[in-house]
Amino acid sequence: KMAAAAGAVPLRVCHQEIVKFDLEIKAAVQDIRDCPGPLSALTELNAAVKEKFRHLRGRIQELEQMAKEQDKESEKQALLREVENHKKQMLSNQAAWRKANLACKIAIDNSEKDQLLQGRDILRQRKTTKESLAESASNITESLMGISRMMSQQVQQSEETVQTLANSSRTILEANEEFKSMSGTIQLGRKLITKYNRRELTDKLLIFLALALFLATVLYILKKRLFPFL
Repeated sequence: KMAAAAGAVPLRVCHQEIVKFDLEIKAAVQDIRDCPGPLSALTELNAAVKEKFRHLRGRIQELEQMAKEQDKESEKQALLREVENHKKQMLSNQAAWRKANLACKIAIDNSEKDQLLQGRDILRQRKTTKESLAESASNITESLMGISRMMSQQVQQSEETVQTLANSSRTILEANEEFKSMSGTIQLGRKLITKYNRRELTDKLLIFLALALFLATVLYILKKRLFPFL
């Protein structure tokens, strides 16, 4: 009885650790199934699972050894059946572990393929964008060249217009000078005409006086001859 009491505590602890490692392995397998990658993360999870399986296997072996050491055949058989159940559960966990690894690797491969395809699409889009930018730059260059030609034509037309205005201004200045010269000639002619009119008036007045004097002289002579007595 004392030996049985002394071995009861390690047996209970062994049961608890087996259950604990079993639950931890199930959780780790689920983490592997949900692992998005990369492969380095999957490798770390697998290393942790291997370590938990090692501990679990050790505790099952300890439980099996304890079962063989039991004095009562009924307790021995009960513990051995429990050991078999734990071994089956461990094998089930190992199968689930392998399936989770396979699913995870397939998911990572598909993700890498998608990323590769996306990378190709991005490169293709960049290439298309570069071609579009090059075409836009070419169109802009042609537009700028067209604008430059139009500006050159406008400048040439402006120069011609300025030259025409300069010639017109020169012609206007020459005409203005001619008008000034003609104005001087007209003023001189006006003065001459005014002077001529004055002289003509004076000449008429002198002729009138001369004629009056002549008539007065003729009348005086006639009077002396015809009417001497007057």
